[in-house]
Amino acid sequence: MTTHPPRGNRQQAVIGCATLLIGLLIAWGALAIPSTAGYAGVGPNFLPWLVAVVLVLCGALLLWQAMSGGFRLLETPSGAERGDWPALAWVAAGVLANAALITTIGFILSCSLCFVLAVRGLRASEGKAAGGLPRVLADAATGLAIAAPVYWMFTKVLAINLPGLTSSGWL
Repeated sequence: MTTHPPRGNRQQAVIGCATLLIGLLIAWGALAIPSTAGYAGVGPNFLPWLVAVVLVLCGALLLWQAMSGGFRLLETPSGAERGDWPALAWVAAGVLANAALITTIGFILSCSLCFVLAVRGLRASEGKAAGGLPRVLADAATGLAIAAPVYWMFTKVLAINLPGLTSSGWL
């Protein structure tokens, strides 16, 4: 007679296996990165290998815990019983819009749009009103106040090219 682990343990085992698999995939990808030592003797493949090793270790530990009785001292999760799909849709729309528009409208405007959409979703997830035009304009101003200095720091101080709206390097 074969006994199957409880449903929660199976789901926990899937999490462990997925983490382990992601770590192995990153390790496989790291094989293609050259190991030529750069600054301070660290090559470009150091970080991918570090992430791969940590993920494989975490995945193995999660899998071991799931198979030996489940995650220990698991607290009851806080929050709602079910996910808030409309709120998730707003946040996902912000991230996808950022990815789709960053080369068209530039880093600053695409990140500001991402901020506006994500904040709307986060407000909705808390049950707060999304607000009207004044709220959207305030969110846009906040997004601009965050994205512009980040853009200028990367492009002007660190000399890292980010997509801009103009060729001047300031927008």
